Amino acid sequence: YLWIGCADSRVPANEIIGLAPGEIFVHRNVANLVVHSDLNCLAVLDFAVNVLGVEDVIVCGHYGCGGVAAALEPSEGRVVDHWIRHVRDIAKFYCDEVEREPTKDLQARRLCELNVAVQVVHVRESPVLLAARTQRVKVHGWIYDVGDGLLRDLTPMVDEVKALEPSCRLRS
Repeated sequence: YLWIGCADSRVPANEIIGLAPGEIFVHRNVANLVVHSDLNCLAVLDFAVNVLGVEDVIVCGHYGCGGVAAALEPSEGRVVDHWIRHVRDIAKFYCDEVEREPTKDLQARRLCELNVAVQVVHVRESPVLLAARTQRVKVHGWIYDVGDGLLRDLTPMVDEVKALEPSCRLRS
C-alpha cells in the first residue's frame, strides 16, 4: 500500500488501518495534496508503483485539517499559503458545493471531502499511473474523522465530483 496523507500527527497511517511498520509506504504533506509539479510526491508514487509493486494507493484526508481550514481564510502571504493555494482553487472551483453548508465548520468538512476526491483524480491522472496502465493500481479516497476514529470511503464520490459543474466565481 501507498498512503498519501496529511502531515497532521493525529492521523498515523499504520495505526488507523492496523498495519505493521513495513506494510505501508507513507507520504505526508500539509492537506494531503498530490500536485503534479511536486517532484517529491511524484517520486514517492513512482517508487511505490514501479519499484515496490504497490497495487493500492490510498489518499487519506481528515476532518479538522488545519491546511484545509486555512484555505477558507484570506491568504497571509506565508510560504504555506502558496502550498494550500491548491485547496483554495478547489474551494473556488466548487464554491457552490462548499457554501451550501450552513456553517464554517461544515464548509471545512465538505472541502476536506472534495479535496480528497480531487487528489484521487490527480493520482489517477499522474504521469506515473498513466505510464503504468498495464498494472492494476487501484486508487482509494478515504477520510478520517479524528473525533470518532472512523475511516470513511470517499472513492464512490470521486466520479460524482468529476461530474459536478464548476461554480467558480472570481473573488478578491
